[in-house]
Amino acid sequence: MSTPLVGVLALQGDVREHVRMLEAVGARATPVRRPGELAPVDALVLPGGESTTMSRLAVAFGLLEPLRERVAAGMPTYGSCAGMILLADRLLDGRPDQEGVGGIDMTVRRNAFGRQVDSFEADLALQVLGEQPLHAVFIRAPWVESVGPGVEVLARTDHGEAADRIVAVRQGVLLATSFHPELTADTRVHAYFVGIVNGLDRARGGALVEGFEGTP
Repeated sequence: MSTPLVGVLALQGDVREHVRMLEAVGARATPVRRPGELAPVDALVLPGGESTTMSRLAVAFGLLEPLRERVAAGMPTYGSCAGMILLADRLLDGRPDQEGVGGIDMTVRRNAFGRQVDSFEADLALQVLGEQPLHAVFIRAPWVESVGPGVEVLARTDHGEAADRIVAVRQGVLLATSFHPELTADTRVHAYFVGIVNGLDRARGGALVEGFEGTP
């Protein structure tokens, strides 16, 4: 099996945490701040953070268009929290000047679960990760309002009034979660993504082969 080089967008947010998790599951990881650093990577993580700040900095660093081009060309990409917002084709409650990368046929509501004080943790069932529930951390998190026919819903929350909201999705080699797996000790989401990068997992509507299940 190859050892992929996975970039982590390093403009703002949980960069070191994602690098640590990727290395823990056998990938090589590198920060990406400029187009020249994006060019050699096999895949990319868009971390949690502040989506409007990340959007503005991506424009300022000349990264937005190269990001859009690589994602559109089929680069495996995983977005957590703010990264989910960046990967959405449609955004609700965003700033008027907010730019996104796009790629996943979904409508995402920014800060849908509320403000910082409304942050919470919950156990989620993700069948792609096995039977053991995933402990998820939600911080000013978005949720997915709707998805297109090519998008696979991986998880929904049962949290209070937000019960049944979509919080994890996949479309081909693109993966997104409302929550922050990089803030826990559970490496299964990152292992699952590296499996996608290595072509070990069959995507619904994608072109990958064989089954893959991350390990806790």
